[in-house]
Amino acid sequence: MKKLTDYSVGDIVFVYEILFSGALKERMLSLGLIKGTKIEVIRHGPKRNLTIYKFRGTKIAFRKEESDLILVSEG
Repeated sequence: MKKLTDYSVGDIVFVYEILFSGALKERMLSLGLIKGTKIEVIRHGPKRNLTIYKFRGTKIAFRKEESDLILVSEG
């Protein structure tokens, strides 16, 4: 499995597993970030430290540290 940070703008991937724990895991689940969720990479910020993703009709920015904890698969 690859990390969400490994993908480029325009790529579409699907959540395989989230490696968060505690309150951050609850936050991701409340956003609807569960296994099988389709994610589109919208835009990278400066130095790729911040990236905007679109899933479930919403755009959200994750820091690299957060995106590294989301394992995804293609199609």
